[in-house]
Amino acid sequence: ARAPEDAPALVKKIGKTTYKVRVHFSDTSTETMSDKIKRMLKNEIQQM
Repeated sequence: ARAPEDAPALVKKIGKTTYKVRVHFSDTSTETMSDKIKRMLKNEIQQM
């Protein structure tokens, strides 16, 4: 899903490339940020 154009953006220039990342959160999500981070860390560890 695309973030709305008015969503906050993080802009980072690396070399000659400029990256713009917009952040948004789902209104229908049932997973907390803490749960999401735990799930992502668990998945990362399992790939090692």
